[in-house]
Amino acid sequence: MAKAENLVTSIQVEIEAPASLVWEVLTDVDRYAEWNSFCPGLKTSGRLGDLVCMQVRIPGTDQTIPVNEYLVAYEPERLLSWEQRPTDANKDAARRDQYIETVGPGRCRYFTTDLFLGLNADTIMREHGAWVKQGFDQVARDVKARAEALHARQRAGRGG
Repeated sequence: MAKAENLVTSIQVEIEAPASLVWEVLTDVDRYAEWNSFCPGLKTSGRLGDLVCMQVRIPGTDQTIPVNEYLVAYEPERLLSWEQRPTDANKDAARRDQYIETVGPGRCRYFTTDLFLGLNADTIMREHGAWVKQGFDQVARDVKARAEALHARQRAGRGG
């Protein structure tokens, strides 16, 4: 059963760029290493149900760990989600949701959540929740910086 106390939520950032551009940043997985300091590697087909293979950097270290999950939601300019499913060898389970909300013309808000599920949810939250929160907060800042830089370049290219 999911419990609210096992939910990690990033900071919310307001981004001076349209939701469509933030969506491009999140789905351009080949460029993650250029901007995403928490998840510098990600491979997926982008098809629902397919694997999402990530390299996650533990904040404050140079250590990266492989994390394999499944793409479960793909709603352009709104929601991108994947989940870890329990197996016989590993009972861990979680669902990560990345939200984009339009808040005005050319502006949006981004945040991400991770809900730890299953038999080990309480232990995972206790042992890993703090660094996941730290990493997710950094992803929010990284997405904002990347999208705003791209948006500024696009505007400059159009002459203003």
